[in-house]
Order: sequence, then C-alpha cells, then structure tokens
Amino acid sequence: MNIPKCLKLFIFLYMLLSILLYTLGVLVTSFLLFSGLAMPRKKEFDVDEVLDKAMWAFWKRGYAATSLNDLLDHMQIQRASLYNAFSDKRSLFLDTLRRYDRVYRRAEVAKRLKMPSPRQAIIGFFQDAIKGVSKDRAVNGCFLLNTALEVSPHDKEVAKLVSRAFTHMERQFFKKRIEEGLAIGEIAKSVVPAQAASAILSLYMGLLVLSRSRPEKSLLEAIAKQAEILLPSDDKPALDFAPAHSGKELTDTLV
Repeated sequence: MNIPKCLKLFIFLYMLLSILLYTLGVLVTSFLLFSGLAMPRKKEFDVDEVLDKAMWAFWKRGYAATSLNDLLDHMQIQRASLYNAFSDKRSLFLDTLRRYDRVYRRAEVAKRLKMPSPRQAIIGFFQDAIKGVSKDRAVNGCFLLNTALEVSPHDKEVAKLVSRAFTHMERQFFKKRIEEGLAIGEIAKSVVPAQAASAILSLYMGLLVLSRSRPEKSLLEAIAKQAEILLPSDDKPALDFAPAHSGKELTDTLV
C-alpha cells in the first residue's frame, strides 16, 4: 500500500515536533531545578544534624578557611542539596550561628538561671569553661567569639547577631543573677550590677580567647579568680570601677 507523500511528511513533522518538545521539557525542568525555581524536593536529611556538622567545620577552621568541599565532607550531603536547603555558604554560616546561640549558649544560660545560688551560678560558669579546656585541650575557643573577631568587622548582619548574643549574656545572665544575689544577701550590697556584669563578661571573653593559645589551667583560674573578686560575698567593698587618675595625670605619668 502506497502512503501519500503529504501523509509521510505529516508523520515526519509530527515525530520531529514531539522530539523537540520532549527535549525542551527536559531542558526547562533541569534549568528550574538547578536555579531553585522549581518546587523543592522533600529534604532527605535531618536539618539540625547537618547544621551541627557544618557548625563544627566553621568552628574548627573559621569562616574564610572553610571551603564548600569541606562543608560537603562534614555535612555528608550533595552540593545541590546544600544549595537547595541553605542557598549559599554565608546563609549556611548564619544558620549555624543562630543554632549555636539557641541550642547551646541560651540553653546553658537558662540552666544556670535556675540554680539556687546566683553567685555560684556565675563562678561555676567560669569553672566549667576551664574544665572543658583542661579536659580535651580544646583550642577552638567560642564559636561566637571567634566569629566576632573574624567576620563581624566586615559583615553587619553577623555583627548584629553576635552583639545580641553577648548583650543577652551580660544583661539576662550576669546582671540578672547579680541582682538576685544582692536581693538575697549572697552578694555584697556595694556591688553595682551593671558595672560588675560588664566587667565579668569581659573576663569571660578574655578567658575564652586566651584558652586557644595559652590553655594552662593556672592562668585560666587566675582570670576566674578575678570574676570571683568582683562578687564579694561578705561586707568587703566591691572593686571601684572609677578611673584612679584623670586623663592628664595618666599622660603625665606615661611621659
């Protein structure tokens, strides 16, 4: 049976069009998936678990020194999954900071806010930090503090997040516990809560920084002792935070 030429042409064009449409569909779908415009697939991993793994990578190496390959090795996920879930390296870093602050730092503060002795809650904070360094010779320091030194100076969003965390530590933990200690007579009335809280926060941050390069227990305990001195438990006067010399007197002394 002879097939008319026009019918043959129609069949050929139909098949060619079908192939072109199929190819175009594949290309469009691939583009949407890789560009993130298509509906994302259900995550095949625990977000909190991979965030913790990414956090340890950033904590150990620092933000700049942690490559995308380092993150993929630690998180054990595919590159496309990382971009799909966290967009990019910086967004992932911010997510790890928020998780560290929420799950670790704030949880520790909440636990110590419930302790019956306000003064011991603060002193124990230093003692536990020293035990942590002495136990595993940790040289990674504090994730938030490391970030403050490395990233905050040139990233406003990171700086805001870190500043908020330290302000919370100062006002909602140190200052609040000092005020509670004053109220029950555990801390001397001569202590000024706001000033003492600021000084204690500075000592704590100094301890964490120093522990990275000088983890000697005796040195770190000397810092903790200064925090204890700032919180006298008897009628001894608290340290005076006012400058001992005027600016002119200090200049004359240095000259």
